[in-house]
Amino acid sequence: MATDPTPARQPQDEPETYVGLPADEAERRAAARGWSMVRALPPGAVITMEYRVGRLNFTVADGRVTRCWSG
Repeated sequence: MATDPTPARQPQDEPETYVGLPADEAERRAAARGWSMVRALPPGAVITMEYRVGRLNFTVADGRVTRCWSG
């Protein structure tokens, strides 16, 4: 029987610190801080709302992060 994979961990990071950053810089910073997934979305995007440990979500408008949340 296969073992369960090690679950992702939630980095000790504040999503609010990404608001206002250029999207590419925010994505690099998130990866460096340990986020296993980064999802950049346009304003008003239709998305699934399941919570994923280790995922950081950005709303990006005009190349800058306007909103950021974990999960």
